[in-house]
Amino acid sequence: MTKSYMIGVDIGTTSTKAVLFEEKGAIAAQANVGYPLHQPSPSIAEQDPEQILNAVFHTISEVMRQSGVPADKILFVSFSSAMHSVIAVDKLGKALTACITWADNRSAGCAIRLKDELNGHELYLRTGTPIHPMSPITKLMWLREEQPDVFQQTYKFISIKEYIFARLFGEYVIDHSIASSTGMLNLENLEWDKEALEIAHITTDQLSRLVPTTQIMQGLLPGLAEELLLLPTTPFVIGASDGVLSNLGVGAIEPGVVAATIGTSGAIRTVVDHPLTDPKGRTFCYNLTPNHWVVGGPVNNGGMLFRWVRDEFAASEVETAKRLGIDPYEVLTRIAEQVPPGSGGLLFHPYLTGERAPLWNPDARGSFFGLTMNHHKEHMIRSVLEGVIFNMYMVLLAMEEQIGRPSRILATGGFARSSVWRQMMADIFDQEVVIPESIESSCLGAVVLGLYATGRVDSFDVVFDMIGSTYKHDPMEEHTKIYKQLLPIYISVYRSLESQYQAIAEFQRQA
Repeated sequence: MTKSYMIGVDIGTTSTKAVLFEEKGAIAAQANVGYPLHQPSPSIAEQDPEQILNAVFHTISEVMRQSGVPADKILFVSFSSAMHSVIAVDKLGKALTACITWADNRSAGCAIRLKDELNGHELYLRTGTPIHPMSPITKLMWLREEQPDVFQQTYKFISIKEYIFARLFGEYVIDHSIASSTGMLNLENLEWDKEALEIAHITTDQLSRLVPTTQIMQGLLPGLAEELLLLPTTPFVIGASDGVLSNLGVGAIEPGVVAATIGTSGAIRTVVDHPLTDPKGRTFCYNLTPNHWVVGGPVNNGGMLFRWVRDEFAASEVETAKRLGIDPYEVLTRIAEQVPPGSGGLLFHPYLTGERAPLWNPDARGSFFGLTMNHHKEHMIRSVLEGVIFNMYMVLLAMEEQIGRPSRILATGGFARSSVWRQMMADIFDQEVVIPESIESSCLGAVVLGLYATGRVDSFDVVFDMIGSTYKHDPMEEHTKIYKQLLPIYISVYRSLESQYQAIAEFQRQA
């Protein structure tokens, strides 16, 4: 019997990945292309949309080339994408701006004004996107005020996935999942919210056509099928956002099951069967299907802080790793493992790039607290890893007010390669943490959604046959006791510093 294959593409913040799956879920080939995030100042985080487009094209063609699979054996290509990006384009589809990413904080003042003066909380309750500079609605407010010439010339305001689909098919479409992360989609009727558009000073004509996440596109523009090594008629499933598809890809689709992801950034999410927002505005609510809504909270500061530790604290360790031919991160986790839980009372607040959930404060800043002469580099390394998990736990506590205590924690993302970090999560969360076999959960989620969209399965339950588990970590009681002592101090220190964040951030902007 001839095998069939599926391609899942994940357009991420630091790279695009394509994974070629056999229909039962086994990986046949994969490719990854990285690209820079331009950050000339703490508030700017942009990318070149053409670099990302080229990465998408290259990874698709590369998995086809690696595998040698005939084009007629590809069932579909399905997409996952990072959220909250904005690109202004003219009538010819030319980008008038860079791709302004979720990490760009230049619209911080607009977010404050939206929250305090423009009925922002009511807008959040209707749209499910917390009021924050990550949100495209605040980016549009900023563009109109700071780049009025560009704003006036713009034909469409789109995300990176819309940019790519326009280049593939010559049409501007946006799935309900990406649209629900713009701050402009009404969750009840899945239409553009009238008040949101008035706040942004745009019309529906300046946005893409809304389609479900199961929308299938066919008929690639001339020449692209040959470049991608596909047939012109290969179905492309528009897919959803990386966050909701990560939940699907790890099997966190049942009530009470929570997915905790730490990649460059991080998030904690669970699936509910109807739109659900937080009276305190701390969590998001994004669409997957009409009967699947993902609620949770994203954090800015995840694996990027481990990279920061590597680059700023660990030059000698990196050199040692190179000589030994091993991953520098493995060396750093071994160092962290030598330090007892709690890092000798050294706490790290991981807000080096501001913070989204649960603070929603772009001016938040990082800090070590409790430093003494008895602390060394290894304490600082471990406290950074613990600080990331403490902050994730604060998000989970906010979620628990809405959904109750989770029945299960599934952990995924690059951090899952570290046994030390995995155990920290189990100890701080005081729950069993299960690591699914699929690290590339967003790509797997995309193909499961593709199977559903193309009618090859009638539910998402097929995902349970496509994943296994690699590790399970039970909380260690003696560790959990230590972390329960430290958590109230961690929260108290954050609250005492909160009033000073804006002042120090303003000083840094002027320096």
